[in-house]
Amino acid sequence: MHRVILWLVVAAAFMVSLVVPDRPEVPACQSRDTRVVAPYAVTGYWVMPRADPCVTRRMVEAIHAIGADTLITFGPRFSAREDPEFADCLVDGRPCADVPGVRRVYTYVTSEEFGKGLLRCPGLDRRIESRGRIFYRVSLAASCQDPVQDLVLVSTDGDGLGNLMTEAAAYGMTVFPGLPAAPQLAGKPWEPDSAHTAALTAFTTRVLADYRERFGRSAAFGGVYQSFELAMRTRAAQDPIIALYAAQHAAVAATLPGKKILVSPYIDARRARGFPPGQVAEGFAAIAATRAGAPMAVAVQDGRGTGKVPVYGVHEAEAKVAPRLVPVVGDVSNAQAYYGATRDYIEAAARRVPPGVELWVNVEGFEPTPVDGECGRVEPLPLRGRTTKSRIDQQVMAAGSFAGKIISYGWDPFFTCQARYDTPSLADDIVNEWQQPIIVGASRKEMNGRAGILVEGYNLRGGTLRFDPQGVVVKQEWYGKGRLESAWAPYVPSGPWTSITATNDAGRSSSSGYVIR
Repeated sequence: MHRVILWLVVAAAFMVSLVVPDRPEVPACQSRDTRVVAPYAVTGYWVMPRADPCVTRRMVEAIHAIGADTLITFGPRFSAREDPEFADCLVDGRPCADVPGVRRVYTYVTSEEFGKGLLRCPGLDRRIESRGRIFYRVSLAASCQDPVQDLVLVSTDGDGLGNLMTEAAAYGMTVFPGLPAAPQLAGKPWEPDSAHTAALTAFTTRVLADYRERFGRSAAFGGVYQSFELAMRTRAAQDPIIALYAAQHAAVAATLPGKKILVSPYIDARRARGFPPGQVAEGFAAIAATRAGAPMAVAVQDGRGTGKVPVYGVHEAEAKVAPRLVPVVGDVSNAQAYYGATRDYIEAAARRVPPGVELWVNVEGFEPTPVDGECGRVEPLPLRGRTTKSRIDQQVMAAGSFAGKIISYGWDPFFTCQARYDTPSLADDIVNEWQQPIIVGASRKEMNGRAGILVEGYNLRGGTLRFDPQGVVVKQEWYGKGRLESAWAPYVPSGPWTSITATNDAGRSSSSGYVIR
């Protein structure tokens, strides 16, 4: 999922000087509205930095309005290949890479403007304005006097990341910029090319040093996101992705002490090519071991958007897969297609969370394939479709009470696209329906000597709990609020399974029932 990045066309480039100053208000932009109008259970989103500060403000405002406090960006690819993007990079009429002693030239296309923290060697390291564009030339040599060196040429379309940091700070939000993504191994794009890990780590250290200088005093700078993804499963003893993580994360811990490293591994329950929940704990432990003492959050991709993992209740193993999953696994039962459901994998991960690490869940906010008349991602491939708010509710339910935080890939285009100009986006649906209860956990519990059911979740206050298939509706008799809300009603389930639906004091009901045995 994270290998594919959609770059939108933005209105204009927003240029700043070499050292990024404190930014004044931009009179052309609309004033900020910092209200939270629809606090939804998902509290973070992947976003794309925008060179236009006003576009950035509107985006951050919309995300903040539905209760989010976290923004994540992908790191651009650190490339070992020639790139025609850099033909315009000239110094005194000569190509930027035409300097003595160059062994290899790397390229990096980004949406940020760096400051002096990136530039170390006078004359060689420099910010370059050429043919109306901005470039950077950076030496990776251990010493500026080394006769042989590797160079990185950087191209930028504006300071999208700086804009994002500015707006996030104004809205009280946190940003996790993506670490530079490793070059991919030829023929195996799911693996990093380890021949370039040393160069990547050296460049990563320079980027982080610049972040420390530019954003170190900003409350919005929460840490960094590991841009190269991996499966959270049993890993080989000499796993190349784990080795990459260890190298980059050591640079983070040394350069940005105390800043959090966010990783979002995927799970795959497909019997044809995935792995069972029993492998998750070892995969989690291997990822956590790369943090080099830095705090870490592991946001497990729930797999529903790609069709790698289904969302179904404990009573639905023999039921047919959801219609939107048929193109991925065929028209078969859940048990025939998958080793288990999202809930099984998240519960397995929760059993192996070491100190210093948090378990988050990344709910994939899209469908595996589009259907006629549906908006979604049209490029780059693979095509993805827009999902519904009720489907996202089911994913939140499947994350259970184990997730310290729920985030989602990704804001654009999946939460913002519209089938027609006059139809609502997914974000609009959240604004309109955010008060619907979501139950993420349920258990039998006695209160004052009476048997009953305790549920946990969101928007549960007041109202009733409905128990199916019996069709019994019972009034809530107790409510509490901690990290999650809780509600209790006196009821003794009968039958092999029970589905619970909540209706709150606002008159809103759960979009899906939560099933217990």
